[in-house]
Amino acid sequence: MTGITLELHKKLGISLFNKVWDLIDKKDRSEEDTELMINAAHASLYHWMQVGELVNFARGEWQVSRVYSLAGRAEPALHHAANSLRICLQNSIGDFDLAFAYESLARAYALAGNKPKSRENVDLALAASGCIKKKEDKDYFLNELNTIQ
Repeated sequence: MTGITLELHKKLGISLFNKVWDLIDKKDRSEEDTELMINAAHASLYHWMQVGELVNFARGEWQVSRVYSLAGRAEPALHHAANSLRICLQNSIGDFDLAFAYESLARAYALAGNKPKSRENVDLALAASGCIKKKEDKDYFLNELNTIQ
């Protein structure tokens, strides 16, 4: 793609990532908001793939998985969760990124109705959470993990 500088890719990746968070947190999200959330998550990941590091790819895949879970779409949620986990495992990315990769798989499997696989990934997420260095990150993670049905 011509005309887009690396700086602009980074700025767009950050801006879109934050926009997705606003939509994730929105209490009265409409169907249009959900579509915007999905598209913005994909766009953010695209821009990060132009300028980011592997950890940005893992986080972007996690975010795409999360928005598909929120949209009730298990298959793409599973796909992107698996991508996030693969990136973490193949590149020794740990801390909360690895824990959240397992969380996204657990959430997507729960949505798909596969309770044994969901439980397995909750357990793996809990084990991975032991390596989260910052207490506030670990507390946030555990609160999110507890929202899986």
